[in-house]
Amino acid sequence: MNKNLAFADYVVFIVYFVIVATYGYSIYRKRKKNEHDAKAYFLAEGTLTWWAIGASLIASNISAEQFIGMSGEGFFLGIAVAAYEWLAAIALIVVAVWFIPVYLKNHIYTMPQFLKTRYNESVALIMAVFWLFLYVFVNLTSILYLGAVAINGIAGGGYLHIIMVGLSVFALLISLGGMKVVAYTDVIQVAVLIIGGLVTTYIALTTVGEYFGVGQNAIAGFKVLLREAPEHFKMIIPKPTAASSQNDINKYLTFPGLLSYAAGIWIINLNYWGCNQYITQRALGADLQTARTGILFAGILKLFMPLIVMLPGIAAFVLYKSNHLPQLAGGTKDGAYSAILTFLPTGLKGLSVAALTAAIVASLAGKVNSISTIYTLDIHKKYFQKDADERKQVYTGRIAVFGAMILAVLFTWNDLLGIGGVGGFTYIQKYTGFISPGVFAMFFLGMFWKRTTGAAAITGVLMGFLLSVLFNEFAPQIFGNDTFFYTAYPNGKGGFEIPFHICMGLSFLFTMIAMIAISFAGPKVNPKAFMLDKEMFKLTPQTTVLIVITLLIIAALYVKFW
Repeated sequence: MNKNLAFADYVVFIVYFVIVATYGYSIYRKRKKNEHDAKAYFLAEGTLTWWAIGASLIASNISAEQFIGMSGEGFFLGIAVAAYEWLAAIALIVVAVWFIPVYLKNHIYTMPQFLKTRYNESVALIMAVFWLFLYVFVNLTSILYLGAVAINGIAGGGYLHIIMVGLSVFALLISLGGMKVVAYTDVIQVAVLIIGGLVTTYIALTTVGEYFGVGQNAIAGFKVLLREAPEHFKMIIPKPTAASSQNDINKYLTFPGLLSYAAGIWIINLNYWGCNQYITQRALGADLQTARTGILFAGILKLFMPLIVMLPGIAAFVLYKSNHLPQLAGGTKDGAYSAILTFLPTGLKGLSVAALTAAIVASLAGKVNSISTIYTLDIHKKYFQKDADERKQVYTGRIAVFGAMILAVLFTWNDLLGIGGVGGFTYIQKYTGFISPGVFAMFFLGMFWKRTTGAAAITGVLMGFLLSVLFNEFAPQIFGNDTFFYTAYPNGKGGFEIPFHICMGLSFLFTMIAMIAISFAGPKVNPKAFMLDKEMFKLTPQTTVLIVITLLIIAALYVKFW
């Protein structure tokens, strides 16, 4: 179990780097004649295939916080955390069928543009600035920090800042070529990510089999997991009772059983996949059928992600419980994935580092591309350089890419934001979760209720945030621990908490009520409302088949692990 990388590992990693860099450069050379076409740079308009869109969605979504954070939740919670991935596939169906047609018909290229078109300039500007801060100081920093820490640990330590700079430069090389280069290199990144991730899972299962005397067999190892940790293979976390341990209460606070499905997890998924520039940008430059097929392809890939990002965590739990991973004693759940990687032989460890790097770099590149798109099209061109031609827009976008990445490195260098203290996965969930209810309510009502007003939208954003803070931080002290709307549980730190998903559900509910009430004071049909028709939402047989396949697989998984 040598933690350090050997020569063969470096060779594998270098081969991966050369392949991605060479392929990316070839894509860039092909589009060089359109180098100063702004829509080609920001959206790769009309040039992405369905498989490129789907792969890019997954590559942008799966990053260090999934590999490290979700494996950690697998260690702690078990298969219940797979709901984030499996329900994401249903959320992607909703986005493909109902959200994308609205965006494409109204020629929406950025999320602030949606808000300006549907509401007003003030709403768009507020959210553009907010998204820029969120993407730079929450998403970019946490991805960079978690990724550098993870790879540094695998390499044996002492290289944190070198790795941080290396990841940043690699992501810059890809993102400066524009969305087409980002999306098509994501196809390779996702292939490396899946192959390397599956290899890690296979080694984890065979290691479990070996230590428990059933041979180096992955299927036998999986059966050992089922036998040794049956509670980790239940989708629904039981509600705590007076006799529950603090550990069981903490599990429920993280994922409150059936109430998760009635509340927060849908808001998280629909907001992330349907109202997020970082994600929707991949499909906004395509025609409707290509966009839909790509999104549904991503949904099918999501179904298999728990094999890569969750199962190694359960394997780590079983090995730790049987004293085969002493390095996790007294540590955090976020160490589970790195601990599993210590079992990989020479060469395969390099492949796993390549997979982790692929996930990190793809997410960084996608994120900075979205940052440059929002800044250039929604702020710089509107308020600083209204007469900027396409060449100047592309130039500004590249400057924004550099600026965003430099800021991320500066704030991550000595962990100025305290990401390491709270954990990267928690850090992202905390700061994005506070605004998700208001943002999703604003988008949902804006798309499908013609009466929604701009005043209601601003109220929704502010109220959603304030209610999230209220329910997460203050409600138990103000209203008590047991009310009609919620039950707060001891958090083991001397206080009481409402499960995070329930907080999101309550914030969304009251925000929707407030927005609807305010909108009733306006006209029956807002002049800026989108005109919808049934033809927009008609499905081809190909799309219907993909949806049915996805739903059948999800149903089978829930029947098996309920």
